[in-house]
Amino acid sequence: MDLETTGGHAGRDRVIEAGIVLLDDGVVSGEYATLVNPGVRIPRAIQQFTGITDAMVADAPPFAAVADELLARLAGRLFVAHNVRFDYGFLRAEFGRLGRRFRAPVLCTVRLSRALTPGERGHNLDALIARHGLHCDARHRALGDARVLAAFLGRARERWPAAELDALVVRLTAAPRLPPQLDPALADELPEGAGVYLFYGEGDALLYVGKSGHLASRVLAHFSDPRARHAAELAQFVRRIEWRETPGEFGALLAEARLIRERRPLLNRRLRGAAEYWTIRLGVDDGGPIAGIVAFDPADASGDEYGLFRRAGDARRALDGLVREHGLCAKRLGLESGAGSCLALQLERCRGACIGREPAALHALRVRMALAGLRRREWPFPGRIGIRERDWRGLEEIHVFDRWCYLGSAGDAAELAAFAGREARFDPDLYRILLGFLSRPLRGAELIELDRA
Repeated sequence: MDLETTGGHAGRDRVIEAGIVLLDDGVVSGEYATLVNPGVRIPRAIQQFTGITDAMVADAPPFAAVADELLARLAGRLFVAHNVRFDYGFLRAEFGRLGRRFRAPVLCTVRLSRALTPGERGHNLDALIARHGLHCDARHRALGDARVLAAFLGRARERWPAAELDALVVRLTAAPRLPPQLDPALADELPEGAGVYLFYGEGDALLYVGKSGHLASRVLAHFSDPRARHAAELAQFVRRIEWRETPGEFGALLAEARLIRERRPLLNRRLRGAAEYWTIRLGVDDGGPIAGIVAFDPADASGDEYGLFRRAGDARRALDGLVREHGLCAKRLGLESGAGSCLALQLERCRGACIGREPAALHALRVRMALAGLRRREWPFPGRIGIRERDWRGLEEIHVFDRWCYLGSAGDAAELAAFAGREARFDPDLYRILLGFLSRPLRGAELIELDRA
């Protein structure tokens, strides 16, 4: 089955088209397709993506009018879809608005494709069409995409032994294990896409925030994999799970960092906010540099700062390591007290800046060269940049940065224009996220220069 919708959130968006291909013993036994009037305007991006316009659904039946027909065709069958939790979640939400409950065993063809061809990178519908030589006469329309799924299942039956394929389907359709205090229906509702998830305990206390490119798999892994981080605590104390979808993994990283910094979950041990970062700061004493470990303050631009560390001890160990590696003078840097030479000179590991043997200017130069690798990178762009992500439904988000500062996210050109002239403070967590992306871009995310001359 395939659905087209007004957006990516089953709780607030609506179905605009449904397409069903019925299979019995691998043979197509029936088809059904209908446009659905969502009762709201279809966003322009969705109209462009699907080709379904407001005019096309104006005279279409509402979901309530086709609910019985859909239920009759789906009853007693395995529910198969690409990113199945998206389609399944929307159906459950639409039936829920009518005060009716819909449940069915589900099979995700994305997961099936990954299991059958683990060496392949792409598993979206376009990748399956190209890899298996399939044909689609109406891409991004419900019945056209549903026909592709039926053809993919047929190709799988041809290329893989029946026993192997049947065992794989049994494994992929097995009901996930959840703690007994959680509603088993939760496993059906979790989406397959990227986003963040929040675990709540007694009194709605926030226990944990995480992110994933595959929310359903990651959330369920907390309870099915005993090696998962905090598995025992979460299984015992969790009472409610909430999630927020994003068009891609970069957006999920940003959302996770923001939520952990603002909400301070009990079981998270990282991304706790800029106030808890430490840095190495160089000052000047008698014409030479002295080093100190200070709390990082993004609003304080005084002095030379090197490195961002989550603990003061980490910063001190990094500094001590550079002192040893480069033969620097700990006493000249203010790291040792007392009269006479430094301890390292007695061990022949210092060049003698503490007793005047090494010129102060040369030692100062070597100090700055040793620390240079910890210096915050210069902004490598002429102006603002955006990291653009679009999910498999066509929903888009652009995350805007300027001089390592995050300005916010925009869904369209009008929202993007509102960022002109906006100021933002430097955030070490977001700096590291963006720096990591520039070093190793995430698949599906595109960097665009917004102020290119």
